[in-house]
Amino acid sequence: MKDFLLEHYLTISLSVEFLSAIIGLLFYKKYKSTVAKYFLWFLVYLSVCDFISTYVYYVRNDGFFSFLEGTVLVSNYWWSTIFWKIGAIIFFAFYFYKIIKSKQLKAIIKYSGIIFFLFSVVYVLTHWGDFFKRYFPIIDVIGAFIIFLCTIFYFFEVLQSDRILTFNKSLNFYISSAIFIWWLIVTPIVFYDIYNSNRDWDFIFLKWEIYLFANLCMYLTFSFAIIYCKPDIID
Repeated sequence: MKDFLLEHYLTISLSVEFLSAIIGLLFYKKYKSTVAKYFLWFLVYLSVCDFISTYVYYVRNDGFFSFLEGTVLVSNYWWSTIFWKIGAIIFFAFYFYKIIKSKQLKAIIKYSGIIFFLFSVVYVLTHWGDFFKRYFPIIDVIGAFIIFLCTIFYFFEVLQSDRILTFNKSLNFYISSAIFIWWLIVTPIVFYDIYNSNRDWDFIFLKWEIYLFANLCMYLTFSFAIIYCKPDIID
């Protein structure tokens, strides 16, 4: 199992991600008049950014990007921090700001997103050297808090409205559920990244297994929901 994961982890993870992006484009016409269109483009954005992050596999062993050997770009921590750990949080804050109706809740999401972005920029600039060497647990934890805040607000509104009667046909419900579960699963891992070294392969394999399981669940849920759900008229 470990050998299979080592050899095919990246392929499997990228495949389900690309699948959801492709399905999103195929069904774009279905959602183009709703806020969900932004989410479909976000899936494309994630696929492109994750593909770019694979450049690290072509740095070592005289690969195509071997000229990066010995530079700060030899690892992709910086790129993942920008496009996912910060960029994804900002997108979801924007997305839930669009789909939530309460002005008070929208204001909380708006200012939480702005504060998170400003904090992340300042933190990265004040820890510039580490930006290229590791992830920042504080950004992960605050980002997870923003996700939980947005999804809980959404679920609260659904429970307080007639949308509860048709929630199983709402793409936004599946998006909210999938990202809530994903961040709930992976956030605790950031506290153990200190063990993420070549000397502790047991932890590395466990981490890969958790991420692979979480990614499969999230992106397959997105793919299913895009096909199955109806455009949300409240968008």
